Amino acid sequence: VGEQVSLKCSFKSSSPITESLTVDWTYRPLTGGQMETIFHYQSVPYPATVGKFKDRISWVGNVAKGDASIAIQSPVMSDNGTFICSVKNPPDV
Repeated sequence: VGEQVSLKCSFKSSSPITESLTVDWTYRPLTGGQMETIFHYQSVPYPATVGKFKDRISWVGNVAKGDASIAIQSPVMSDNGTFICSVKNPPDV
């Protein structure tokens, strides 16, 4: 709680990395409920502009190195939940 936390995500792709590559991070609270997209990346990072993670997520990945990690600032206990990283690199899905 309180210190920046890194959420690691690594990937391998059989296709060359291009600007078509996308990364999506989704979140579901521990209490259940709807999955919510909290971060999107395609050539540049698109952090969530609404919701509980607004202005708290930063991109720390490097897709050229197979890294799609993010960081969350000022985490609190209510951030607990399931975080899913999804990487698509067409035509490799």
